Amino acid sequence: MNSILYLEDGTVFMGKAIGQMGITVGELVFNTSMTGYQEILTDPSYAGQVITMCYPYIGNYGINYNSSQSEKIQVKGIVVKNMYNDTSHYLSENSFEGFLKENNIVGISGIDTRSITKKIRASGTMKCVICSKNESINEIKNMLNFYDDEKLVAQVSTSSIKKIKGNGPRVAVLDFGIKNNIIENLKSRNCDITIFPYNTSYENIMSINPKGILLSNGPGDPKDVYDVVGVIKKMISTVPIFGICLGHQLLSLALGGDTYKMKFGHRGGNHGVYDSDTDKSFITSQNHGYAVKRDSLDKNNIKITHVNLNDNTVEGFRHKTLPIFSVQFHPEGSPGPTDTSYLFDKFLSLMTLV
Repeated sequence: MNSILYLEDGTVFMGKAIGQMGITVGELVFNTSMTGYQEILTDPSYAGQVITMCYPYIGNYGINYNSSQSEKIQVKGIVVKNMYNDTSHYLSENSFEGFLKENNIVGISGIDTRSITKKIRASGTMKCVICSKNESINEIKNMLNFYDDEKLVAQVSTSSIKKIKGNGPRVAVLDFGIKNNIIENLKSRNCDITIFPYNTSYENIMSINPKGILLSNGPGDPKDVYDVVGVIKKMISTVPIFGICLGHQLLSLALGGDTYKMKFGHRGGNHGVYDSDTDKSFITSQNHGYAVKRDSLDKNNIKITHVNLNDNTVEGFRHKTLPIFSVQFHPEGSPGPTDTSYLFDKFLSLMTLV
């Protein structure tokens, strides 16, 4: 069945409908990863977005449910050049399209994804509609008005407190849309984990007497959940704090910094980052459309520790006197042989000093 991808600037792409037949509206972005489509689909940080996969062949190794980063697909839609349902992996439990249908996700294939990527790089991210129903262009255009990206964190955060027992340090996790791999990294280090909803009060978080606080990844603009910044401010000077992605941005706001929306963001598993503390460069997994303003951190006793090797944007910082640090990328993402999981070890070592 034919399908339409309609962009906010009026551009129309025709393709083949995949997944659930229907209509979806979201922010159109691109991801440069060659593998990991299941992790991308299920990452809560992608809530509200339609993902264009740059790699031209998607679905060839199928779906293994153990690789999911949350309980369901979080993206609003998916755009691919070629979809494969003939899986060739011994761990595969479903096909790519079967996974989309299982989660009621609308997608489109047969699209020139390179053309879309070049357009986004030139014009920036924009709203879009994927439609596999018999609707006029005017009707599809009007659907753009239904896109709302201001309550994304509330949609993906846990609604109740969750506990995962461990024999190590007690960690309070503030969940803005946490990925399973972050939890697994804490579990592998025997942490005693309590996961809190994103809007939990300072008093309730500190009632468990945590040895450390992790501010998780999540979707959207950090300023859409600005109330959380006041809670984070109260945490400063109490226990070690580790921020990841959205947590990194919120921590910067709490320390007096500022954030801005990037033209097209960083999304993929091949972003080079330099760590000045270790004098090493790493290939990192990234997914963010906002970043921390460099000049906003030049004061307030903050040292920028990580920079992006492509555009020199801020990828991490630490407080010079307090046990507080954060990174913009995903240290749990494991994009290559030399990964950044050492940051979890750093968090663990800070907690043992408390």
